[in-house]
Amino acid sequence: MPDRRAGISRYEQKNNGEIRAVNHKAPSSKVISLTQRIAGRKAATEKGKREIRKSHTRVIAVTSGKGGVGKSNIVANLGFVLSRFGKKVLILDADLGLGNLDVLLGLAPKYNLSHVIAGEKTVSEIVIEGPGNVKILPAPSGIQELSDLTDKQQNRMFKALDLLIDSVDLFLIDTGAGISSNVMHFNSSSPEIMVVVSPEPTSITDAYALMKVLSLDYSRKHFKLVVNPARSSKEAIEVYKQLVLVADRFLDIEIEYMGHVLIDDNIKKGVKLQKVVSEIYPDTKASRCFASLAKKIFESQPSNVPEGDTNFFWRKLVRNGTRYE
Repeated sequence: MPDRRAGISRYEQKNNGEIRAVNHKAPSSKVISLTQRIAGRKAATEKGKREIRKSHTRVIAVTSGKGGVGKSNIVANLGFVLSRFGKKVLILDADLGLGNLDVLLGLAPKYNLSHVIAGEKTVSEIVIEGPGNVKILPAPSGIQELSDLTDKQQNRMFKALDLLIDSVDLFLIDTGAGISSNVMHFNSSSPEIMVVVSPEPTSITDAYALMKVLSLDYSRKHFKLVVNPARSSKEAIEVYKQLVLVADRFLDIEIEYMGHVLIDDNIKKGVKLQKVVSEIYPDTKASRCFASLAKKIFESQPSNVPEGDTNFFWRKLVRNGTRYE
């Protein structure tokens, strides 16, 4: 079996702000009236802001350093299982330009996020229903310019998403793979980041690289980890230990092991049938792994929760000094 630690080592070696009184006359009733009106508007605005900011939605970005690790399949199955737990789940296919979650689930959306970004549709108009009443926001496929959105396009999309996010319990973001600007923007905006990695040396190296960029450039210090696929729990734990070993040496981050998904031919059958394996084969090995992972997410405490239950998209825009326009 290849030395995965060597792969990581090669990566490290390679990327080694006078107010004064002007008029002392008593203020007129007009001034008092105007002052009261301004104060009233300000109070209403602040109340509105508090209402907009208050959110109890759990937001998790599911991402990977390398493609082909079954990330979308994990998102789809987690969404399905968590909905069976009584949670209202919304999934965003954030692989803009190469979205395929709708295809994976046998859905044929008429509209997608490209129509929202272009200002042609609202988010609520493009939402489709997936398995288990899971709500899905589909992404376009084959539109290259959406793979690297401008700030204006990102702000329009995030403003639109902000109007919908508070209506669900769990918001899962299926990001693209790698470290492109779109992937980094969704990951850095999300309170929780879950990295999917396979036992292959290249996947482990790329997962480490992803966490390194998010740590050094975006100050993210906590990551959840899922190994997929794994031949055994022992192999999955070994992958986790290797990443922790190199991260402890070179990075100031915490990696939380969430679980693994065992190799299961029924997953491929589900893909061909365009169904989630947890729905059509609920007792198979992979389905039990998805159930275990969903249960752990369901029972765990959210990490990196913003103060005041601030909606994560709103917080991101305010932190950047950006206004909705």
